[in-house]
Amino acid sequence: MAEQLPVNFEFRANQTFMDFFVGSNQEIIAHLQNCLDGTGEQQIFIWGESGLGKSHLLQACCHQARQHQLDAFYLSLHSPTTLPDPAILAGLDQFDLVCLDNIENIAGDPVWEQTFFNFFNLHRSYNHKLILSARCAPPTIAIVLPDLQTRLNWGLTLKLQHLTEQDSINALIFKAKVLGFEISPQAGRFLLIHYQRDLASLWSLLDTLDRASLAAKRKLTLPFVKKILEHTV
Repeated sequence: MAEQLPVNFEFRANQTFMDFFVGSNQEIIAHLQNCLDGTGEQQIFIWGESGLGKSHLLQACCHQARQHQLDAFYLSLHSPTTLPDPAILAGLDQFDLVCLDNIENIAGDPVWEQTFFNFFNLHRSYNHKLILSARCAPPTIAIVLPDLQTRLNWGLTLKLQHLTEQDSINALIFKAKVLGFEISPQAGRFLLIHYQRDLASLWSLLDTLDRASLAAKRKLTLPFVKKILEHTV
């Protein structure tokens, strides 16, 4: 019987390296790009709290891999209670690049741990590239299978850095420009003080503000931002 190949995943068009606000994470971007062009590590593990952009970076790696004519696959393991059938890994060893998001969620699931261990060994034997992400560092993930715990520590481990308040404001201005509009530093600071500070929530707010700005044909001044959010958030 032929090996199962996983269904293709949908690229998020707005999650490329060009759309990522780098902040203090220039070194991480460089290591990821070196991995993809064959001059860096074969395996990279990225960790950091939710909302720092791990998923964005893994998607960006897949975008760039495709530009290098490499077969790439992204899979997010959202939570330990909603893991897909581990059979989804069947055939992934054939991909030049595999990016697995939230890998910590397989910890304690014996079938997933063993299946991933088997995939890991086969994929690595082909000299293919593996990029993993988690909310915590590899040694703190409660993997039961000892050999798998060891393998998670192979390669290069990188921690995403928090954005300072000024970095977060700059990130908002940067993201707004990517979306095709402008937001003032004053309005950006207002959003940080009065609303959630994680990037995913802030990007969602920017989408709301963008639509309102287009509908009203007005610039995103601080008074206009306050007026919009009074009625939408």
